[in-house]
Amino acid sequence: METQQRQLVKKYLDLLAHHWKFITGCLLIALSAGLLLYLRMPKVYQCTALLSYERQQINPARMAPEREERRLRDTVSTLSELVMSRNNLEGIISQFGLYPEERQRMPIEDVIELMRKKISIRPSTRGDTFTVTYEGRNPEKVQKTTNALASKFIEENLKYREERATETSRYTEDELNMAKMVLDKKEQAMRDYKLKYYNEMPDQRESNLARLTALHEQYQNIQDSIQDLERTRVLVQEQIALRQRLATAILPGGGTDTAAGQAGTAARPMSRAERLHALQQYLESLLSKYTERHPEVRRTRQMIARLEQELASQPAAEEKKEGAATSAVSPPTSEDAEIARARLQLKEIDLNIRQLRADQKKVRAEIDKYEKWVAAAPVREAEWNALTRDYNELRRHYDYLVAQNLQASSAEHLERKQKGSKFKIVDPARYPDKPFKPDFKKMLLLALAAGLALGLGVVVGLDFIDTSFKDVDDLEEFLGMTVTCSVPYLETRAEARRRRFWNIFWTLLYLLYGVLLLAALVWFWRKGQIIL
Repeated sequence: METQQRQLVKKYLDLLAHHWKFITGCLLIALSAGLLLYLRMPKVYQCTALLSYERQQINPARMAPEREERRLRDTVSTLSELVMSRNNLEGIISQFGLYPEERQRMPIEDVIELMRKKISIRPSTRGDTFTVTYEGRNPEKVQKTTNALASKFIEENLKYREERATETSRYTEDELNMAKMVLDKKEQAMRDYKLKYYNEMPDQRESNLARLTALHEQYQNIQDSIQDLERTRVLVQEQIALRQRLATAILPGGGTDTAAGQAGTAARPMSRAERLHALQQYLESLLSKYTERHPEVRRTRQMIARLEQELASQPAAEEKKEGAATSAVSPPTSEDAEIARARLQLKEIDLNIRQLRADQKKVRAEIDKYEKWVAAAPVREAEWNALTRDYNELRRHYDYLVAQNLQASSAEHLERKQKGSKFKIVDPARYPDKPFKPDFKKMLLLALAAGLALGLGVVVGLDFIDTSFKDVDDLEEFLGMTVTCSVPYLETRAEARRRRFWNIFWTLLYLLYGVLLLAALVWFWRKGQIIL
């Protein structure tokens, strides 16, 4: 088995040695084709700018347009769409004169789509950084375009955050105005209701009850005062009547208060004894109604005591003389001073009673009013609860919107001052010294591999389709019999000389071609057309 493998290896080695000229020619041709292809291919340069995402440091939980910062990938993804929008890319193409040939033969939409394919934006796996890469044929334009794209990220981020902050502030302000309008209407309705039914509100129930109690006490006091005045008026009227009856029986004497009858006619003069008797009867009638402490009882007792004293001190002759003198005097027709004062007191009592009854009516009206207010308190409480059921929620919502509006205004001011989260160019794009593609080394290796694969493939393929016998084993296998002996090919001297000549010729030719190819590589390298 090992012998067969060695023979097979020897067979292929002999095959390669026999066709070395063809394989070498394929390699040289492939190298030449690779060089020509490299020289004809357009050089593509690539520039990369490194940007970092700096999160805002000024109270980010309250000043930001959002409660939580979004992740870098989401932010970069959003801003990438904005940066690579048609307006931005069309402006960059016009600014730097990119794709002049393509713009002449293609619509602008296709040119913009072609440019999008040349732009690569990759967030970093570590840290808040990402790269912006652009590739093109002109290295200077590639550098400027990459830096312009990086600057667009900063510009679009500031614009985007400012717009979002402004929209948030405007939205919260509109919502606040709407909430304020609703709250003002609700408060106006509550204020009108409270002004209309202020005294009937549940808050006034305690004070109304206290006032109602006080009014009832005042009403009762007025009623008691009226009753007292009415009793006093009855007493005064009785006093006037008694004094009038007394005045009809008693004539004015020395030191006593008397009065004539209401009719104004003359009365028979009475002696002191008769007057004393009349006063005693009058005293008995008073004691049947009043106590000893009554003023009229005391006054009558004083008059009786005075008359008794006068009767005891004067003799009978003087009494007769006095009786004769009194018979010559006409009785008075005017009421005595006590009756006048009593009548004046009676008028004052009547006036006070009328005033108290008027006050009593007012107090009664006040009592009815307060009773109506107290009775209406449960109804007003139910209506007030129905009216203010959603007020607390409206107030809470309004306070929340006030806080949100203040935060949104602060965030907007923060973004206008460019103190929020922003992008920063850490490493700007540099001028590319060598093209990104094609890579000369890779092209050379690919050409060598292609030439070698072509030469070996053709040689092995021709050998595979060749049906001639090249080995004793092949012949024995085909004939099914053993070969006794084999005679190798015996070349003549002329054939040997011709073979050596062609070997030398092809060797020199390949060497010369290789030297020329190497010289061309060095020359193109020095000219800058080949970049290693």
